[in-house]
Amino acid sequence: MDAIVENFPAFVGGFLMTVRLLVISGLGALVIGTLVAAMRISPIPALRGFVTTYTEIVRNTPLTLVLFFCAFVLPSLGLRLDFVAFALIGLTVYTSPFVAEALRSGINGVPVGQAEAARALGLRFGQTVGLVVLPQAIRMVIPPLINVLIALTKNTSVAAGFSVLELVAVSRQVIQFNGNATIPILIAVAVFYLLITIPLGLIAGRLERRVVMGR
Repeated sequence: MDAIVENFPAFVGGFLMTVRLLVISGLGALVIGTLVAAMRISPIPALRGFVTTYTEIVRNTPLTLVLFFCAFVLPSLGLRLDFVAFALIGLTVYTSPFVAEALRSGINGVPVGQAEAARALGLRFGQTVGLVVLPQAIRMVIPPLINVLIALTKNTSVAAGFSVLELVAVSRQVIQFNGNATIPILIAVAVFYLLITIPLGLIAGRLERRVVMGR
């Protein structure tokens, strides 16, 4: 316990970095994922083909490889950022296809008649998707979306391998000087992660019950 108490400020700093990675890359993934999901149902075949290829390539690529690309390939292309920014880009890109697929499952659950009625009223494709289809789809897939964010929380630990001082990186540094306290340190890190994932799970359950009651 002494190692945890003595290094508590470092653990708090790592926890805040983990939260920062989760919030910023989560919001970015939600925005990009929503755009990708909308383009997956676009009437333009080339657009559908492009986002389908993007989704399949990124979703089936290991996160470590995506972060490696951001940290070492993007700088060689002239993009100069720190490792935290590259980690945010990598986590956003990696998570966005999972958001898009969750949304697409919700879109498939919206009755076709809803879109047909919107078009009959004179709404354009963008208005139909943005005002009629997506609101209903998002309502149906809120719990799966929160599960994606929970997975993103755990995926932030991969950033430790790219010089980002988040929870796992902090625990690694502390263990180097406190090898006899490895198990308590790892338990402490797990508790910090639970401080994020358990509330997200509770929110998912509450929203799911509210959606069921609203139907």
